[in-house]
Amino acid sequence: MSYSLKLGIPAGSLQEATAELFRRAGYNITFSSRSYFPSIDDDQIECMSIRAQEMARYVQDGVLDAGLTGYDWIVETGADVHEVAELVFSKVSRRPVRWVLCVPNDSPVQSVQDLQGARIATEAVGLTQSFLAQHGVEAKVEFSWGATEVKPPKLADAIVEVTETGSSLRANNLRIVAEILQSTTRFIANHDAWQDPWKKQKIDDIALMLRGAIAAEGKVGLMVNVPRGQLQDVLAILPSLQNPTISNLADDEWVDVITVIDESVVRTIIPRLKAAGARGIVEYPLNKVID
Repeated sequence: MSYSLKLGIPAGSLQEATAELFRRAGYNITFSSRSYFPSIDDDQIECMSIRAQEMARYVQDGVLDAGLTGYDWIVETGADVHEVAELVFSKVSRRPVRWVLCVPNDSPVQSVQDLQGARIATEAVGLTQSFLAQHGVEAKVEFSWGATEVKPPKLADAIVEVTETGSSLRANNLRIVAEILQSTTRFIANHDAWQDPWKKQKIDDIALMLRGAIAAEGKVGLMVNVPRGQLQDVLAILPSLQNPTISNLADDEWVDVITVIDESVVRTIIPRLKAAGARGIVEYPLNKVID
């Protein structure tokens, strides 16, 4: 009996970042400009490109067994799905994206309460309406098909838009009045698929490898040979993911030390290691770090 996992890959702005994450996790996904069905080098996985905005609904309904989408779109659609893992990656940064309520710089609006009766444009209508209701504000919330930042002040009094760096908002002379939601990418599964032993194991395996790839980002492995007499001096210099691995060498007077460190500190640490007596210093890239 052959098994297959139907996996949703987010189309659009997250597609490249997702493909790169899967590549580092050990899966090669190839996209065709004319196909909604990317190929993957795993015969047990069938991929489909779906907009992140729609992913949770298709996973909920069982069209897909699992998929990647933003927490914001799970909330927006109200989809009932099983959250397998949080994957903090995005198209620009490794920070959560933020949905924010914005107005023009010269607007008199200073708080959400000042938007009573206003016109608000957004792609996240449900999120916005819930936020306004929480603050007792009634306003006209309109779905925006795109270019939301340019709509104030002529087409809207305010907007609710997603941002990572805030640069687009500043470029359009907008300021943030309130933050509505922070969102990261989630790996989600259909409830029935999660109850299926084979599918659950396959989903768990993918999640483990994806988390490992994310954990390795910005880190490198470091291997050094150290005279036993200088070992404590070297260990005092090394930060470590956990405790460094120390191994005996053929020469009893030396040991091998292996550790994982942030790539950003390598240029500072290596000269100090050499000064402390370390030799044969080797830095190497990491694809995955799995606890």
